[in-house]
Amino acid sequence: MSRPRSRLALGALGAIAAVALAGCAGAPPASENTTGAAPEQHDHHEADTRVALTYDGGVVVLDGDTLETVGEAELDGFLRVNGAGDHDGHVFVTAEDGFHVLDTGLASGAVEFTGEVFEAVAAGHATPHAGRTALFDDGTGEVLVFDTDAVGTGTLPEFDTIASEAAHHGVAIELSDGTVLSTIGTAEARSGVRHLAADGTELARDERCPSVHGEGALKGEVVMFGCEDGVLLFADGAFTKLDAPDEFGRTGNAYVTDTSAVAVGDYKTDPDQEGYFLSQLVLVDTAAASLSVVDAPAEYTWRGVGRSAHDDIVVLGADGSLAVLDESGAVQDSWSVIDAWESPAEWQDPHPGLRVVGDIAYVTEPAKKRIVAVDLHTGEVAAEATLDVVPNEFVVVGAAGH
Repeated sequence: MSRPRSRLALGALGAIAAVALAGCAGAPPASENTTGAAPEQHDHHEADTRVALTYDGGVVVLDGDTLETVGEAELDGFLRVNGAGDHDGHVFVTAEDGFHVLDTGLASGAVEFTGEVFEAVAAGHATPHAGRTALFDDGTGEVLVFDTDAVGTGTLPEFDTIASEAAHHGVAIELSDGTVLSTIGTAEARSGVRHLAADGTELARDERCPSVHGEGALKGEVVMFGCEDGVLLFADGAFTKLDAPDEFGRTGNAYVTDTSAVAVGDYKTDPDQEGYFLSQLVLVDTAAASLSVVDAPAEYTWRGVGRSAHDDIVVLGADGSLAVLDESGAVQDSWSVIDAWESPAEWQDPHPGLRVVGDIAYVTEPAKKRIVAVDLHTGEVAAEATLDVVPNEFVVVGAAGH
């Protein structure tokens, strides 16, 4: 499919360099709460959610309240899924040829691919924020930016194109003022972040963030990036580096909300560690510009952390537990929700995952082809389902409604 011509002038294209916020193998969306503003003429769907789960051969979509299957769509290859951030509950399914737009039926009632495919050599991160969405192609470094609510029509929306200085595994985010934050890197290494004006002019850069990876926008539009030796913050046009307490203290994924100044990140201290289990979390108070490391209630993977409607931290442990922590890292509640499990051999392998929307935690148990929805007020299972397929990655779209 041919792509629409960029709205940027050719001269501006040459001036814009690297856009990419590092995302590595398996970075989840930074926040389930980050969505674009919905046009007033759209119907509202506050009581509805949809759960879109990938499997070997396609995507199955469930009703978020009952977990009943409402439809599925076939697509070959290893698939990843990200919420599109739009009001009508579309998702981006990344495959070998790019980003496919899937209608989950939240507004239309029909689960199907819309025919919109944003072509990419290596489709990477999809980052909706402040009504605009950025798609990053790791294979070329090209970023497409467009209005979040413009997807779902069957025709690709008009988009701006941003070129990176070099292709790398990255991510981009357009801020509410129209400026862009972008990672700096190559296929071999990543080093930091740049701040670009709407016309592509570089306003600032900071290269104190080796192996930059993981992005999240917090309260007050403070943006956090993970580094292998701490985190890098951006606010009010300036960067601030917060060092980790360990020589190697890697944060690769950010778990944030737009109502809290506290970011949570995963934390790894051994660069040669085998497996994907982690035992500590990093807490970043962006208002105080401080960083601390706390023990997790149980070992977890990057798929096992979320934030609730009250900004609490929710952790899915390898022992099968679901724990709720306050923003200091203190455990408030804990329940056993699935069986204990082992670290996956590869990050792409199906293993339990967590998504939190409002006060409901959705947990998958691939070994049993099972998904449960847990009420975070009581720890009770509000709904559960056994699927016909082995679920891998998943995302929940729609308003919280709980």
